[in-house]
Amino acid sequence: MTGNSTPAQGGVTDDPIKIGTMLYTLVEPHRGHEVDYNRWYERDHFYAGCQIGAFNFSGARFVATAPLKELRYPEGEGALVSDPATGSYLGVYYVLDGHHDEWNRWAVDQVNVLHAAGRMFEHRDHIHTGLYRFEWEHRRDADGVPAELTLDHRFAGMASIFIEPGDGVTGAQVGTWLREEYLPSVIPGSPVATVLGFSPLPLLADAPGDVPRGETLDERVLALCFVDEAPDGAWGDVFAPLGAALADAGLGSVIWASAFIGTIPGTDTYTDQLWS
Repeated sequence: MTGNSTPAQGGVTDDPIKIGTMLYTLVEPHRGHEVDYNRWYERDHFYAGCQIGAFNFSGARFVATAPLKELRYPEGEGALVSDPATGSYLGVYYVLDGHHDEWNRWAVDQVNVLHAAGRMFEHRDHIHTGLYRFEWEHRRDADGVPAELTLDHRFAGMASIFIEPGDGVTGAQVGTWLREEYLPSVIPGSPVATVLGFSPLPLLADAPGDVPRGETLDERVLALCFVDEAPDGAWGDVFAPLGAALADAGLGSVIWASAFIGTIPGTDTYTDQLWS
């Protein structure tokens, strides 16, 4: 789409509300600073760093408690996040289709302003922060929650699945297999309601230096899987078998799978449950 924003009757523009891109930011607070981190992020940075920006139309925070981290796979060398104990808090934000470049320029400038103003939080580590292009959605129910409402629906849980396609395999092929073969075989009757597929985009060169740079692999697939119940209930039937199913199909491998639940804004719930 062109991103044309000519006002129409009632102030409505001709931009339909569609996800174009997504910001995924996984962070680990330093131990002993988890409550302060949680309060800084939800009471300041969630808004000042993202939500007040034009075209950032939805955002939500998630947390991985120690029991949920025990479900993560793989770990060690070759995993997106080698240590399953790290990466406790996740922020996800949706950007309006056709406006990624405008939003991205604003977001980098805004965070640099916040750094200069001393409004960042030093007692934390970025584990994985990336920009992703929305590619597809798959719903369990024909009239289920659409992609654009998945963060506002406040699902009970979510699973993040990072997939590395095999040699000669494209991300589009992996997405087709997920939508046409794997998901239809495992999610009917399960708590998994909506699955969204994304592909990676590069960060701007002048993004803050505390955000680690990694090689952008164009064919990598990130699937966000929104669950009606706590995600551990669907782990054994839906998410844990995915790695072996991908390998058996000759399509690639899961390089990180993690379960999350939503934070409860305005509270310190789960800050005492991050580590064993």
